[in-house]
Amino acid sequence: MAVDREAVTQTQSTAPAPRANPDLVGHEAAERELERLFRAGRLPHAILLAGPRGIGKATLAFRFARFVLAQGDDMLGQGDDMPTQGDPAAAAVGGDAAGQSGLAIAADSGVFRRVAAAGHADLLTVERAWDPRRRRLRGEIVIDDVREIIGFFRLTAAEEGWRVVVVDGAEEMNRSAANALLKIIEEPPDRGLLLLVSHNPGRVLPTIRSRCRQLRLMPPSQDLAARLVRHYRPRLDAAEAASLAALCGGSIGQALGLADSGGFALYRTLLEILSTVPELDVPRLHAFADRLVRSDADDAYRVTEELLLQLVARLATTRIATALGPESDIVAGERALLQNLGDRALGDRAERGRWAALHAKIADDFAAADGLNLDRRQTLLGVFFAIAEAAR
Repeated sequence: MAVDREAVTQTQSTAPAPRANPDLVGHEAAERELERLFRAGRLPHAILLAGPRGIGKATLAFRFARFVLAQGDDMLGQGDDMPTQGDPAAAAVGGDAAGQSGLAIAADSGVFRRVAAAGHADLLTVERAWDPRRRRLRGEIVIDDVREIIGFFRLTAAEEGWRVVVVDGAEEMNRSAANALLKIIEEPPDRGLLLLVSHNPGRVLPTIRSRCRQLRLMPPSQDLAARLVRHYRPRLDAAEAASLAALCGGSIGQALGLADSGGFALYRTLLEILSTVPELDVPRLHAFADRLVRSDADDAYRVTEELLLQLVARLATTRIATALGPESDIVAGERALLQNLGDRALGDRAERGRWAALHAKIADDFAAADGLNLDRRQTLLGVFFAIAEAAR
């Protein structure tokens, strides 16, 4: 398991960005399937790696890209003779996969170094680009980003092997970009491979999904997640790491993001604001929203998005009293709040369906705010008021 975003602090070891990360723990079955397809000559031209955010999907995509690209690299040889390495993170946490290599190639190889430095001529990465005018990442992948793939696949492979494209955040393509990608998938180039990464595959065009081989990746156990959090953030004690893993449902990327951005404090404030639902402390809510939409608060805004979605998802899918247990507060007051919000949903399928519908609406609202550059403040306020209304 690895992290989908690089996070750097001064007092801790750092999980590398996906393209530079040699570690992957917990996805051995997916690795074996990808290797089997490749060695059997049955590799699909488009693969969709789906699963929750922050569990290592992008890391697996770049790991497989390196493996495929290495087949044509003279330094690394061919097929079964290609040197591999175990994963340091697997060994550190004592996981079942410690010492196994899977698709790994040596971190000191030329292929690994060039991919890590975004300098491999036969690998193209497509993701949300930086918007210099707004000084933040664009809210969506646009058609110009996808058009790069067309030109890339028209070129002859520089190293006489495969050409690989990683689309990181496939659900973030707007309609025009998605339609352009669909045409590429329908007319795949020879020895060309598309690796799509998505934490929300339901937002990817159905026609794209139907033409991809889908591999669903699952989060690790909370125990393994907690050990990985401590591996990457040794300054945390065991209890803190376990709380982060529990709060994030096993997502290592989100847990590290919370650790680095004051996520516990944000979660505590979020719970306090919702503690009086169906009524809300409106002045406090407005002050909270104002703080999150400042130009220097993008990370905090993103963390709050995820925390709100996770909270509503738990209401939609769990029996609160059973799921939480007697001493399960991650922060003070969590159990009482979830019990208050979820009481009516405990035995009523229709009520749980209402929370599920609200989760979908909130996800759409946040996506629209990014994609259409809508007012983030009004989006946040609308989400809180929608939760309060659902609790009436």
